[in-house]
Amino acid sequence: MSAVLDDMDSRPGSTTSLLRTVIGLYLRDAGGWMSVKDMVVLMEALGTSGTVTRTALGRLRKKDVVLQEARDGIPGFTLTEGAATMLARGDRRIYNPISMSPADPWCLVSFSIPETEREKRHQLRRRLHWIGCGTVAAGLWICPDTLRGEVEEILTDLELRGMATLFVTQTPLVGGNLADAASKWWDLDAVAELYKDFIREHGTAAPAPDSVGIDANADAFARYVQCIDRWRIIPYLDPGLPRTFLPADWPGAQGTALFEQIMDAYAEPSADFVRRTLGSDLAVPAP
Repeated sequence: MSAVLDDMDSRPGSTTSLLRTVIGLYLRDAGGWMSVKDMVVLMEALGTSGTVTRTALGRLRKKDVVLQEARDGIPGFTLTEGAATMLARGDRRIYNPISMSPADPWCLVSFSIPETEREKRHQLRRRLHWIGCGTVAAGLWICPDTLRGEVEEILTDLELRGMATLFVTQTPLVGGNLADAASKWWDLDAVAELYKDFIREHGTAAPAPDSVGIDANADAFARYVQCIDRWRIIPYLDPGLPRTFLPADWPGAQGTALFEQIMDAYAEPSADFVRRTLGSDLAVPAP
C-alpha cells in the first residue's frame, strides 16, 4: 500500500498525475482493463505523446498502481488490489467530501514510536497529513471521527497499531478560539490556496446557466480530466471543518460549488468520448 499512497505526491497536471486520473475515472468502468493503445489515444487528447504516456505507465507500474496484462495478444494494464482500494477511497472523498457539523465527533490519535522505528514514524505523520489530520502536538493528531477507519488502516499497514491509542471526543476545549487553534493544527492557508488555484484555473470551464449541453469530444474530456486531476487532492487535505473553525473568507464552498457544476456539465460528455474511443460500454462514475 505504501507505494500506492505515495502516488498522492504526483503533481497535478503532470503526465503521471493525469494518467492516474484517467485510470481512476475510467479503467474500472471499462471492465477493469484497458489497452495501452487506448490509453495512448486518451492521453493524446490531453496533449501527451505516446512515448511520454508509456513512460508514465512504467512509473505507475513501479508504484504498484497498475499491472501489465495482455488480452487476446493485446498489451494493456489492469489495477493492482491496493490501487483498487485506494481509488474506491478516493471516490468517496472526491464525490462526497467531508463536511462536519459542530456536533460531529472528533478522533484524537496519540502515539509514541521509538527512535528505532523513526522511518515508520515519519511515514505515519506523512500519511496522517495526507488524509486531512491536524497536528496538535508531535505525538497527538486530530481528525473528524469519520476518518477513524482510514487512520486504523494506516496504523495497521505500518504495523504501528500497538503503539497508538485513538480517542473519540466532542469539540476540543481550547484556551483561545477554535479558529486560531485550527490554524495551528492544520495548514489552512495552503488548503485555501488549493481552492483558489482550482477556481482560477477552472472557473472558465463552468458552462453558462442557459447552456443546452456540451458535445462529447476531446475538449470536453480534457476539461473534465484536468478538473478532476486538480481537484482530487483537495478533499484529502481539507478535513471539512465546521464553520467555527474556519476563516471568514474560506473559499471551500465556492470551490466545491464550481466542482459540482463542472461535474454536472462534463461527466457524461467525457464518458461518451471515452466510450467512442474504447468502442465499448462505459458506466459514468456516480457522484
